Amino acid sequence: MNEDTMKGNWKELKGKIKQKWGKLTDDEVDQIDGRKDELVGKLQKHYGQSKEAAEREVDSFMKS
Repeated sequence: MNEDTMKGNWKELKGKIKQKWGKLTDDEVDQIDGRKDELVGKLQKHYGQSKEAAEREVDSFMKS
């Protein structure tokens, strides 16, 4: 799944993102609005991950 697809399916993905990354608030998920870079930044903030680790996790999530 690429970022364009992610934006197109955002309403469906929001629930899955909340399940996978429960530390994200509803407001933060709304702010992400399908943007991969925003999701990566939020994961870095909440989970203390490096940018590279967060990007790998998001890429893996998007492939599934």
